[in-house]
Amino acid sequence: MTPPSTRSPSSPPAGSPPDAPGGRSGITLAVIVACYLMVGLDSTIVNTGLPKIQHQLGFTPTGLSWVLNAYMLAFGGFLLLGGRSGDILGRRRVFIVGVAVFTVASLLGGFAQTDWWLIIARVLQGVGAAVAAPSTLALIAANFPAGPPRDRALSIYSAVAGAGGSVGLILGGVLTDLVSWRWVLFINVPVGIAIVIFAPRYIAETPRTEGRFDVLGAVASTLGMTSLVFAFIQASAHGWMNAWTLAAFSAGVVLMLAFLLIERRAEHPVTPLRLFRDSRRSSALLNMLLLSAAMFGAFFFLIQFLQEVLVFRPALAGIAFLPVTVTMFTTARYVPVLIRRVGLRAVMVTGTALIAAADLWFSRVSPGTGYLTGILVPMFLLGIGVGSNFMPLNMTILEGVDRSDAGAASGLVQSMQWVGGSLGLGILVSVFGLTSANARGHTAPEQLAQGLPGVFIASAVFAACALVVALFLITARRPATPVTDSSSAR
Repeated sequence: MTPPSTRSPSSPPAGSPPDAPGGRSGITLAVIVACYLMVGLDSTIVNTGLPKIQHQLGFTPTGLSWVLNAYMLAFGGFLLLGGRSGDILGRRRVFIVGVAVFTVASLLGGFAQTDWWLIIARVLQGVGAAVAAPSTLALIAANFPAGPPRDRALSIYSAVAGAGGSVGLILGGVLTDLVSWRWVLFINVPVGIAIVIFAPRYIAETPRTEGRFDVLGAVASTLGMTSLVFAFIQASAHGWMNAWTLAAFSAGVVLMLAFLLIERRAEHPVTPLRLFRDSRRSSALLNMLLLSAAMFGAFFFLIQFLQEVLVFRPALAGIAFLPVTVTMFTTARYVPVLIRRVGLRAVMVTGTALIAAADLWFSRVSPGTGYLTGILVPMFLLGIGVGSNFMPLNMTILEGVDRSDAGAASGLVQSMQWVGGSLGLGILVSVFGLTSANARGHTAPEQLAQGLPGVFIASAVFAACALVVALFLITARRPATPVTDSSSAR
């Protein structure tokens, strides 16, 4: 097998442009990356504003997590349909439509006056992001020639994908503190408008693939994931024997099983099951889900610890995440070199182990924990760990994918990331409800500090599972021939 670092994912067909129109590859990459950074930021940019959002719009403590889950569920659920839409309609066209929907939804969310208004806006944001985001990886493959140009573009893209969450915490904290939490949504409007204007000029369109939309499959997967996450959140507030908890969990399982049956029989499935025949790809997809579950949950609770227990202002709480962002970008920059020297699996194993170590370190927090003594060092470990994983996982998942499946595969990559984050957050909210039960009747900071050790241990379990997968499952060689477009392969 050719070393991973020498292969590029989703090679464009012969005759596609070797670079962006006019050769302005820097602007092309900037437009693509700006889109993914924008949609990535919104998974966490509201975190630092959650206390003020709760106070102004009247959210319950448990319901507050839906400000994040509404976005991530819509994003993760519709990513599969968004990816296939790009294959069928043209990825640049779908990319622009998705950014436009996201921009309008951001404007509506910024003006929210009630809790349901904000949640609906966040759902629409998620739908727009799901339409735009899957085309980003495929557009890099179409606009950058295989080899060093595409490897450099993919390295930058992966760094942005990994760091988007922590950048969102920093930017959200500054905007919430200096202006208003509403500006964490308003800031998307000028960026979205700029992307819509520049994309037709600097991004080459891709050929269309014949096919029809698997709407039924997309609806089944979205409703199934929503039901599962709702079940975990409901359990944290009312217990696992609650009727709504049991009903939601049962519905989620049934809907996900139905999704698999639909995909087996669909003529043009939203998720071609042939993509899972490669054991390396399937293992990498599982790790994307597990690591996202560990990362997003940690961010959600850690930002609350900084504000509620350490009494950091929103801006300072956001800036406190700077070590994660800096180390993530720095590490991602050197990952291509490390892969060539020690191998792709060694880089992933090391990075995943560091994430688990960071979570275990965070599990020691208490009301007496200081930032410098208990938070700073594990933040560096977390940044290095996440920065070491995203590019290798993207390469492993997209390697050998046929051009006609490029959009679906890209959507699958990002679906694992965002659905993993949403499921992880739902599970960790449930764990928090159990571990903080003994502190009920105490002050909010005391309850938070009591529940966090269990949350971070659970997060470390996610990372440990990912470590096992990286050690023992991401080992098989690729088949000699890449995934084909044959319908019989379904």
